Amino acid sequence: MGSCAGFVPPGFRLSARGQQRPSVRSRRSVLAGMAAALSTTAIGGTTLGAAAAQAPGDGALPTLSLLLAADQASERVLVLDPNDSSWPAAEGGPQRRSARQAALWSWAPADDGSLGQLAPERTWRLVSEAKYRVLGGRQWLLTCASAGLAAMVSYPAGRAHWSAAADGNPHTMELLPDGNVAIAASDGGFVRVYTASQGPRSARYAQFDLHTAHGLQWDAARGLLWAVGYKQLVALDVGGDPADPELTAVRVVDLPDPDGHDLSAVADEFDQLWVTTASHVHQYSVADAAFVRYPGQRCIDRPGVKSIGDDPVTGQVLTASPATDNPCAWCTSTIEFHAPGGNRRIQGANLYKARWMPRAPSVWSGADPWFAAGLF
Repeated sequence: MGSCAGFVPPGFRLSARGQQRPSVRSRRSVLAGMAAALSTTAIGGTTLGAAAAQAPGDGALPTLSLLLAADQASERVLVLDPNDSSWPAAEGGPQRRSARQAALWSWAPADDGSLGQLAPERTWRLVSEAKYRVLGGRQWLLTCASAGLAAMVSYPAGRAHWSAAADGNPHTMELLPDGNVAIAASDGGFVRVYTASQGPRSARYAQFDLHTAHGLQWDAARGLLWAVGYKQLVALDVGGDPADPELTAVRVVDLPDPDGHDLSAVADEFDQLWVTTASHVHQYSVADAAFVRYPGQRCIDRPGVKSIGDDPVTGQVLTASPATDNPCAWCTSTIEFHAPGGNRRIQGANLYKARWMPRAPSVWSGADPWFAAGLF
């Protein structure tokens, strides 16, 4: 595909930050130094630095981060190690284990007996999201399925702290600082903030209508909830109080092209967002109020990307896009990596989305790059 640097599509411009980097050390260089210094930290008898360095195959990159995936074949949330040697490259040899067997951890509502009243046999179909968040010093996974079930799950305990059966084809979730949970539903065309802070089955919500709402990202610096729909990127102010929230649009941005899908924070830029559409992968600068070019755009920008994110530790970008050889038309069994490039294929998986997550915050002894990246 040629070089992945220096390409700018017509109509886009480089942000002021991109035109001239400050002379101070970048956040990425600081995080890289932290990773190098801590690369020999052991967890459960395994030396992380050594394990990562020995990982073979195309696309392997020594990293302390893991992958979190929504798998519609097993209908489970999977935590995976990208340096697991049982994963072949997409064109490589046979895989030695199934996706679920290879997972370090997995979850489905059947694992939590308290969710039976939400009829998971009916509402947990086509798992559509898996996100890692931290709140109150605890780790949480946010997950939902197109059939309606949505949950905030403790990690690694796997207990549902809050759950609901929503309508409208939930596609993503976000955790707010007050403990409430936002859901975007594509068929319903709405963003809702549920009062999850008020109890494990609290069903009260505030709603903002957004045509084919697909993506959500909390902006901690500005205290805003960003959402992407078919034609617009919207910044929402979450007002009221935790028991009675209110949603108000404070910025509405037209997308460069239609059918917005994924939305996530750019780990190496404090004020930029990844925005995917049916045709492209964009970055939006909140400070500049403009879509801007980004490193590696020539290789990363492509149609149909369902999820995207960059690893706060290494900067490697991962994407999940539908594959023509997958029995699920909107899924893939291959996770692609960029800068450096490569891939990992999980045979028998129907992955809808995949995202980075930290291996163990305690490794960083209070200097966790995931927190330094301002993602929570």
